[in-house]
Amino acid sequence: MNLSPLQKARYEYSPKLPGMLRNGIAEICVKEGADTQSVADQDKIKALFPNTYGKKEITFEKGQNTSVAKKQVVGVILSGGQAPGGHNVITGLYDALKATNPDNVLYGFKGGPDGLLKNDYVVFDDAFIDAYRNTGGFDIIGSGRTKLETKEQFAIVAENAKQNGLTAIVIIGGDDSNTNAATLAEYMAANNTGIQVIGCPKTIDGDLKNEQIETSFGFDTACKTYSELIGNIERDCNSAKKYWHFIKVMGRSASHVALECALETQPNICLIGEEVKEKKMSLSSIANYIADSVEKRAANGDNFGVAIIPEGIVEFVPEFSVLIAEINELLAGSKADAFNALPTWKEKYAFIENGLTPASFAVFDLLPVGIQQQLFLERDPHGNVQVSLIESEKLFSALVKDELAKRKAAGTYNGKFSALHHFFGYEGRCAFPSNFDADYCYSLGYNAFMLIQYGYTGYLSKVSNLSKSAEEWVAGGMPITKMMNMERRNGEDKPVIRKALVELDGKPFKYFEAHRDVWAVETAFTYPGAIQYYGPSEVCDLTTRTLALEQN
Repeated sequence: MNLSPLQKARYEYSPKLPGMLRNGIAEICVKEGADTQSVADQDKIKALFPNTYGKKEITFEKGQNTSVAKKQVVGVILSGGQAPGGHNVITGLYDALKATNPDNVLYGFKGGPDGLLKNDYVVFDDAFIDAYRNTGGFDIIGSGRTKLETKEQFAIVAENAKQNGLTAIVIIGGDDSNTNAATLAEYMAANNTGIQVIGCPKTIDGDLKNEQIETSFGFDTACKTYSELIGNIERDCNSAKKYWHFIKVMGRSASHVALECALETQPNICLIGEEVKEKKMSLSSIANYIADSVEKRAANGDNFGVAIIPEGIVEFVPEFSVLIAEINELLAGSKADAFNALPTWKEKYAFIENGLTPASFAVFDLLPVGIQQQLFLERDPHGNVQVSLIESEKLFSALVKDELAKRKAAGTYNGKFSALHHFFGYEGRCAFPSNFDADYCYSLGYNAFMLIQYGYTGYLSKVSNLSKSAEEWVAGGMPITKMMNMERRNGEDKPVIRKALVELDGKPFKYFEAHRDVWAVETAFTYPGAIQYYGPSEVCDLTTRTLALEQN
């Protein structure tokens, strides 16, 4: 394999661990906190997880090792979409495992949960692991989106684990993947398999967090990657002075990525889905909001600008969210097959008209045909509309164009409006992890093995105090059930980890809110540039603006 100069250099980088983990397990003890409960639906969640619910949060501290010395055979999977730093979670897990006992073994199951079901794995050794240190991507073993949710699946996983002598399984994934980890842990405990299950919080979306899980890994690198690109476009925009750029960024349902990129680049417009929902904004009111900025800037001779659109924005527009909910129910279960079997869009259109309420169909009927069809593209694994496939950046630019035409006819707008469209998503998912993500991910993996060694199951690997230097980071674990509630999925109520949305009373949004009116009119762009790996700490080891504002 040909290696770039940066690849070669990154292999030599030594990730920083929290201070209490730097001397291995010999000087680590456990401090247990209070019992926990789920964020909502406590009785229902407790009933579904009788063996793993309500466990104590734990923190690792320096002290006498009290863990049981035994050979550990651990399996690990990468689950869901890629996020920068996944390889370092595995290398951290491997290093901790081998440092504790050279006879310990780490299995990497290929293709995500499918690897556990098919018993398809590799056994890691030093040479294999060393080829992936500090690199982006999930190609070390691949990933997958298969859900582990049936007793039949759990039984297969348990049998394969038994055949391989596994003592624990580590699932590296987002909210859905760690919901799978919680349910698998419950099955293993209920059936006395002796197999522990530990999760690691992964997602570039930033929606897997709470007071204890301060951020999910990959968010830092992805946002810095998108912010570099947005800054580049802003510089070009300010140079050409003739285009409005509508930029959609990944983030699924939450607007964390959009907000972080706005804090980094100071665009003219950034929509925050959670605010749209709170204010019950309509499509027309959003179009007016953006058009106001276009008009004011045009009055200053600035017929250019940048607007950031979060991936899941349409879910937060009340009229759209109702429409999407109805569509999800309309195509739940076998009804999707009946819809897909219809040969023409005309027949599908009639099916939709008959299945929606008049109010939702009226909203649907106003949309361009292309957007209408995007609402009925392939469903996600839960049977829901894939909002990422809806070209909302084009939808809003079209609505703004129509609004500006009205204003021009009324004589209030005399500028020029020419829109360009971008979608930044895959560009950030497999980037070389920033120093922060390289350190954080390595720590999460190392810490995951500590949880295994001390006998915990159904826990999420937790590293906190992340706005400080790595020396001051705090390692521990949190029961996954603490983050769970009941939600409607594919026509059924199911236990899932609650997604963390942008808090409108939180410091990151409040900072954005206090400055956006100036950004909307002035050209106040900032240009973050590329991620830096070598140089002064104040350049190379920066956290996201979100984390800095939240924790300080």
